[in-house]
This record gives sequence, C-alpha cells and structure tokens, in this order.
Amino acid sequence: MSKDIATPVRTQEILKKFGFSFKKSLGQNFLIDTNILKRIVDHANLTEKSGAIEIGPGIGALTEQLARNSEKVVAFEIDQRLLPILKETLAPYSNTTIIHEDVLKANVKEVIEEQFKGLEDIMVVANLPYYVTTPIIMKLLEEKLPIRGIVCMLQKEVADRIAAKPGGKDYGSLSIAVQYYTEAETVMVVPKTVFMPQPNVDSAVIRLTVRQEPVVKVRSEDFFFQVTRASFAQRRKTILNNLTSQLPDGKAKKDMILQALEKAEIEPARRGETLSIAEFAQLSDALLDHFA
Repeated sequence: MSKDIATPVRTQEILKKFGFSFKKSLGQNFLIDTNILKRIVDHANLTEKSGAIEIGPGIGALTEQLARNSEKVVAFEIDQRLLPILKETLAPYSNTTIIHEDVLKANVKEVIEEQFKGLEDIMVVANLPYYVTTPIIMKLLEEKLPIRGIVCMLQKEVADRIAAKPGGKDYGSLSIAVQYYTEAETVMVVPKTVFMPQPNVDSAVIRLTVRQEPVVKVRSEDFFFQVTRASFAQRRKTILNNLTSQLPDGKAKKDMILQALEKAEIEPARRGETLSIAEFAQLSDALLDHFA
C-alpha cells in the first residue's frame, strides 16, 4: 500500500514538489492526520459496494481513504492547480475519478447516474470549504439526490446550528432546513492542529442521514421555508412581529397572521427559536391560504 498522503511531512513534500500555495479565497485547509481521516470514513459506514462523492479533495488525503473503503470515488475539484497533484497522488487508486467543476454549478444527479451505475449505496463524504458549506449542503438536499447521506467536516459553529434542537441560540432556519430532509448529528469535534494551514475556527464532523420522507408533511415546501426564514429574521422579535415585517404585505395582513397563529395554536408572543419543526409545518399550512 502506498504511503498515506495525510502526514505533515508527505503533505509538505507534495506541496513543495508542485510549488503549490494555498488560496484563502477557496478556503483551502488540508487535513494532515490520518487517524482523523479514517474516523471520518468510519462514520460514513461504507462497504465495498458503496460509491463516495467528495467535494474539494485538495491533494487527495481523504480521497485516498475513501478509495480504500469503497467501490468508487468521484471528487469535484474547482482549483485547476490541484489536478496534476491529484493525478499523481491518486495514481495507485484506479477507482477514483476527479471532475474539474464547481459542485454548486454541477449536475450532480447526472454525475451519479453516469459514474455509479449499479451502485445503490452512495454517500457524500467531504472536508467542505468553510465559506460555502451551507449552499453545498442545501443543494445536495434540495435536489433530492439518490444518496444515503452526507458526512462532512465543517465549522463547529455551523455544525452546532445544523444539529440544534428548539429552544437554544443555535436553533434557526438552517437547523430546520437540514433536519426537514435528514437526521442530523455531530459525530466528532476536530482540533485546529490537524490542518495545514490551521484555520481560525474549530471544526466538527456532522452526519446527515437522508430521511425516506421529510420529517413533516407540508402543503408547500417553498412557503414552509419562507415562513421559517421569516420567523428568525430578527431573533429577539416575537413570531408575530417577524412574520408581519417579513412576509409579503405582512403589515396589511396582520389580522390574517394572527388567525393563522391561533389556528396553529401558537402564542403570537413566542419567539421563532421555541417552535418545533411540526409547529412550523402547522403554521405555514395555516398561513398558506392567505399568502399563496
């Protein structure tokens, strides 16, 4: 077996050989601890019949571990300078494919159909660039891809928000959006010291298991998410004040909003962070007739 990529010495050697310098704008922080990478892969529960999708493979440290533990790996890399490096570092692994594309612009469904023929178990496993974590996760979930779930490294603060339960300061529209589609849990916290260069923030690994059906049934998904976003627009405001100021013509329709709150059995003086996903579902369904 070839030498692990994810050691400080080997990473330095590779970067030096190719004259690679980190681009802050791409949020490049490479993992240099093989044990952490192995634990991330363990949390994805891959088998030799699994397909793995990676986003931002860097120099291939996680890709290598995925290649050893799955049938096939497809990685999206936006930085052209990394392509020759990946070609060399992943040469021992014939089951890896690198796609030079921004995952946010890619047709991921099409890639899955082309690259993972005959594979029924597909996981996204990635050390996500921190500046685009949320848009990437939401794209993967909103497109309802045929994946079992996502295991990804991200900023600890964002992981806390995604996995948060009602009532706390971390709970918000992001928690609801992700938990609507998945079961979310933080599976490990990762120190800054295992990255090169070291980020300014702590990191965590989160596991999102895609639900067969969304956690609640709503009449309109778009409107449900609009209502949840509106409810958290200003966290210190009551749900009534937020909805009145954020929904279209909300001020003129204040009485209708009050009626909908009453119908959903929600006190107008409550704050958004106290409402469960089920309560938001009832509320958005009650409001829909007035705002559709």
